[in-house]
Amino acid sequence: MKTNTLFILFMLAGFSIHVNAQSTGNVRATAANANLLVAMSLSQEAPLNFGSSLLSNTEGGTVTLPSNSYTRSYTGGVENSLAGAAPQFASYVVNGTGLETYALILPLATTVKHTSKSSGITTMDINTMTARFKGKSADATTSTLSANGTDSFTLGGTLIVQENQISGAYSGTFEVIVNYN
Repeated sequence: MKTNTLFILFMLAGFSIHVNAQSTGNVRATAANANLLVAMSLSQEAPLNFGSSLLSNTEGGTVTLPSNSYTRSYTGGVENSLAGAAPQFASYVVNGTGLETYALILPLATTVKHTSKSSGITTMDINTMTARFKGKSADATTSTLSANGTDSFTLGGTLIVQENQISGAYSGTFEVIVNYN
């Protein structure tokens, strides 16, 4: 019985001993953060329109419409025409989270097709697209939204007129993408 009593006393003593393996002085608080951005939106205010041009011969050429002027430049057998539609660079409004930077992604090229004829040279490419952000003096593909979350830009490009291009109206579409940096 003495053996059982001693055993029980040792067991009770073992369970009542308080052991500290580590002090609480090494605990660190870690920050957690999040940043929610307003989804960006892009609205087209005006389409890209190279206006009317004159085919002075069959050699083809180019029509360049800058992103900040309606004054076109020409090469090859294409010249200015005062008839028909006036040139218009495309214009856009961007909305998103204020003071955030964003990038503009322009297509490398797009194709416009003749609106009524299907035989002959009935397509033209538009390439070298450039953008000019509001209040800027040079073309760029990045900008910063204003404090109220808006910005705007205009877009121009170069129309490639092929040799023996058929006269008439041409039309097409292309995508412009905006995204936060």
